Amino acid sequence: MIGKMVKRVLLGLALIAGLACAVVGVRGYQMYRSALQEKSIEEAVVELHAQPGYTSVDELPQVYLDAVVAIEDHRFYTHCGIDIISICRAAWNDLRTMSLEEGGSTITQQVAKNLFLTQEKEFTRKVAEVFLAFDLEATCSKREILELYVNSSYFGLGCTGIGQAAPQMLGVVPGDMTLEQAALMAGIPNEPSLYSSDRQAAEARRDVVLMQMEKYGLMPGVATAS
Repeated sequence: MIGKMVKRVLLGLALIAGLACAVVGVRGYQMYRSALQEKSIEEAVVELHAQPGYTSVDELPQVYLDAVVAIEDHRFYTHCGIDIISICRAAWNDLRTMSLEEGGSTITQQVAKNLFLTQEKEFTRKVAEVFLAFDLEATCSKREILELYVNSSYFGLGCTGIGQAAPQMLGVVPGDMTLEQAALMAGIPNEPSLYSSDRQAAEARRDVVLMQMEKYGLMPGVATAS
């Protein structure tokens, strides 16, 4: 008797969970469609290009681009817009802590969020983000997506994009950044309010970026890891 009751409870919980996932999925898709109705990917890209300080990827040091990939999304060049491994790890950690602190977002997903969505942490937005990420990957090259990321990321102190942030925070144009400066700037968008105001915290984050670059073979003079 008790065994049957437990099975029924578990079945009921599974049905509720499935229904909740379906509702979130539908709402997320609707959010995605609404976002594209307001502006297309092409329009969003043109809008970003008009931003003061917009810097093309060809004007940026390769060491900065490598630092961004190392700390934000080391499988960036091989995934289709989402990273299943990161998503599963983030989902487990979020369930364990009963929070949405770890999102598992790729660089492409972050571009989707920056260009089309809010920064609010909710499941519906995450679903919309995934759909938009697929569209971005189908529309833009990896290099173009990386360019959109570094120009749409917020760095704190009122600076959006590396073209605004590097001169204000470092006193140099992005193309003149050293390895240490590139690593520092790559780490700031993770928590801009903290890292733009606390030099010690920013330098600690920079050191993490440098370690990630070494780990994934992206440090200058080190062969890329397979």
